[in-house]
Amino acid sequence: MKVFVTGVHGQLGFDVLGELKSRGIEAVGSDMADSAEPDYVKLDITDSAAVLKVIETLKPDAVIHCAAWTAVDAAEDEENIPKVYAVNEKGCENIAKACKSVGCKMLSISTDYVFDGQGERPRQPDDKNYAPISVYGDSKLKGELAVSRTLDKYFIVRIAWVFGKNGKNFVRTMLNVGKKYPEVRVVNDQIGTPTYTLDLARLLVDMVLTDKYGYYHATNEGGYISWYDFTCEIFKQAGYDTKVIPVTTAEYGLSKAKRPFNSRLDKSKLKENGFAPLPDWKDALSRYLEEINYGTD
Repeated sequence: MKVFVTGVHGQLGFDVLGELKSRGIEAVGSDMADSAEPDYVKLDITDSAAVLKVIETLKPDAVIHCAAWTAVDAAEDEENIPKVYAVNEKGCENIAKACKSVGCKMLSISTDYVFDGQGERPRQPDDKNYAPISVYGDSKLKGELAVSRTLDKYFIVRIAWVFGKNGKNFVRTMLNVGKKYPEVRVVNDQIGTPTYTLDLARLLVDMVLTDKYGYYHATNEGGYISWYDFTCEIFKQAGYDTKVIPVTTAEYGLSKAKRPFNSRLDKSKLKENGFAPLPDWKDALSRYLEEINYGTD
């Protein structure tokens, strides 16, 4: 089997490529930047002709599409909006059309931001009541729809609260802030579950080896928590005595982009289709801190 992976310089794409290679699966990675890495193709996913040429040349059995515009606040800036849609909507469409051309399957990564983030009910993978509240969320939804209307052989996997070795994330930010200040204010009214890219990568590779197509939700197990809860556990495991002060989103202050209050994603479809759930998020955090050698350097 040959798998083509986009966005390999990001957190998730990096781990997906590593997981494929660790299993001895032929894999080719791509991203925007030049690289001397073997089995790598420089590719701008907004260039439809380039996407088609690369995928028709490689003829992969599957594409795992991790590349995306993920700067949620910057996506709200007027000058960035066309770029956001070019990457998150048109990029998905370009990949999907190329996959259709060669007859390969596609696994596309999406987000909890496609929903409105209201209420307390966990959202089901096949729930079509979207109503995104940000440019980022709307662009990712349009990317989902481009994939689903173009292909029959596709997986769309929504994730949330991602952290991994190869990039910036909430855990790294809190470790840095907690080291500098005696106390931090963190919102306690946005609820979800963290996702460790190393665990997620294993699931995505398991998934793409099957033909159990459709929409899925994937985060670590361990229940639904707030960013405040997550920060408390980060500091506990890191050995910080930094005080964490819970505040509401309103008290914290408005960001450029609205954040969903309810990021609860129902993951039961994974088990129903024979996929192993991801480990508990506390265990994932512990392994992540070990992976980045936190506290040992």
